[in-house]
Amino acid sequence: MDVTGDATEPGGVDDLVSPGLRVLFCGINPGQTSGRLAQHFARPGNRFWKLLDAAGFTPGLVAPSEQERLLGYGIGITNVVERVTAGAADLVPAELRAGALVLGDKVARFRPAFVAVLGLGAYRVAFSRPRAQVGRQPELLGGAHLWLLPNPSGLQARYQLAEMTEQYIALRLEADRVLGPVRQLGH
Repeated sequence: MDVTGDATEPGGVDDLVSPGLRVLFCGINPGQTSGRLAQHFARPGNRFWKLLDAAGFTPGLVAPSEQERLLGYGIGITNVVERVTAGAADLVPAELRAGALVLGDKVARFRPAFVAVLGLGAYRVAFSRPRAQVGRQPELLGGAHLWLLPNPSGLQARYQLAEMTEQYIALRLEADRVLGPVRQLGH
C-alpha cells in the first residue's frame, strides 16, 4: 500500500494513490470536515461511499476512516485542488485550471486505467470543456480513460442517488470490460 502525502497545507487531505489503480476518483477539493479529519468525502451526507458500494466497486460500505482499504480494490482518491474550503464555489477558475495540470501529471506518474472526475461544473472549467456531459469523455488524461461523474456531495441536488448509482455502475462495468473483474484484495 502506498499512500502519498501530497497535501500542502495543514488540515489538508493526502492523496490516496498507488501505481496502476483501476480507477482514480478525483474530487473537486476537500471540504472543511474532510480537512479537519484528513479523510476524503468525510462530510456526513456525502454519497461517495454509498455509491462505491452500490455500484460494486467495494464489497460493502467503507467508511471514510477506512479509506486506505480502497487501494486493495484498485481504487484511489485525489482532488483537482488540494486547498480546503467551505465549498467548491470558493475556488477560482485559475485554481481549477492549475489543478487540472497537476492532475494530469499525477495520472501520468501513477498510471491508473481510469480517472473519474466528480463534479460537472468544476470539470468544465478545469479542463476548458464547457459542453462536457456526464459519462465517458472522448479524450484520455495521461493515458487513462477519462470519465465525468456528478459530485456526490449531499449538497448537490441535481442528481439523485439512483441516477448517480447508474452512472457509477456504468464506469465500473467499463472498467471490468477493459481490465477484467476486480480481484478484491482489501478484505
